[in-house]
Amino acid sequence: MRIFVTGGAGYIGSICVEELLNAGHQVTVFDNLTEGHRSAIDPRADFAQGDLLDPQGLQAALRAAGAEAVMHFAANALVGESMSNPTKYFRNNVTGGMHLLEAMNECGVKKIVFSSTCATFGTPERVPIDETLPQRPINPYGESKLIFEQMLRWYDEIHGIKSVALRYFNAAGASARFGEDHRIETHLIPNVLKVALGQKPNVSIFGTDYETPDGTCVRDYIHILDLAQAHMLALGREASAKYNLGTGGGTSVREIITACERVTGRKIEVLEQPRRSGDPARLIASSERIHSELGWAPKFQAIDPIIESAWAWHLRHPNGYGD
Repeated sequence: MRIFVTGGAGYIGSICVEELLNAGHQVTVFDNLTEGHRSAIDPRADFAQGDLLDPQGLQAALRAAGAEAVMHFAANALVGESMSNPTKYFRNNVTGGMHLLEAMNECGVKKIVFSSTCATFGTPERVPIDETLPQRPINPYGESKLIFEQMLRWYDEIHGIKSVALRYFNAAGASARFGEDHRIETHLIPNVLKVALGQKPNVSIFGTDYETPDGTCVRDYIHILDLAQAHMLALGREASAKYNLGTGGGTSVREIITACERVTGRKIEVLEQPRRSGDPARLIASSERIHSELGWAPKFQAIDPIIESAWAWHLRHPNGYGD
C-alpha cells in the first residue's frame, strides 16, 4: 500500500516507517520537524515537510502521495506541558487532526490508523485496562486524544473513513537504526540510560510510598517493534475499531533502574523525590481484544531485551540524532 505517515520523523513514527518499508509498502513521511528529526526518516521513504495546521499544504501533500491509508503519529505528548499550556495541545492534536480528516475526505483516503493513548482512561477503575472501562482523561493531553477518537467515529459514520485507534502507554526500546531522542526527554528508560552514559548525575524517582511491591509506580513497557507490528496489522482491519495494547505485566521504576544497571554494567545514582500529582500506582493495558481479533501478541515480554535494544542504540548515538 501507499501509506502517508504523519509524525514519521518522531520516535514511534520513524520505526513504524522503517517496518512498513521492510514489509514492502510505499511511504510518504509528513512532519514539521519541531519534535522529529530529519535523520530519523528512513531514506527509502519520500518526505514532505509540512504542518497539520496548514490545511492547504497538508491536502496537497496527501494528494501528491497518492495515499491509500494514513498512519497518524503527529502530536504533542507531554502531560505536564499540557497542564500548563492546554491551548497548544488542543490546537495541534485536535485542530490539526481535524485538518487531516478533512484532507483525507477531500482526497478520498478511507483508512487511518491512529496512535492514541491509554491516557484517555485517566486513573483507571482497575488494571489491566481493557476497552470496556470509561474514558475519563485527567489532563489536556489525554483529552485531546479522546476528542480525536470521537471525531473518528463521526467521520466513519458520515464519510465512511475507517479507523483503528491504538491506545498504549510506554513505548520503549529501539530498532538497529532508529531510537528514542526527544528534545525534552520525560521518559524513564532514556533518562536512566543518560545517567549510565555520564550525561546526567542521577535519575529521579517520584514517590516511593505507593501500594506496589517496592513502593514505586508500575508501568507497562512495550517494545517499539511490537508496536509497529500492531500498527501494520491494523492496516488490514476493514471495520473501525479501538484497541488497547499491553504486555500483560508491569515493571516498577526501581525494577527499570535495576534492569538498566544489569544491562549496562554501570551504577545508576538515584534521587528520591515526592510523588507527582496525578500519577496512579499501576497502569497496565490489556491486549486481549487485539490478540483475539487481529492476532497481535508482543514478542518482547521481558524488560531486559527492551532495554538492551535501547542501550545499543544510545551507545551508537550518544548525542541522539544531533540535529
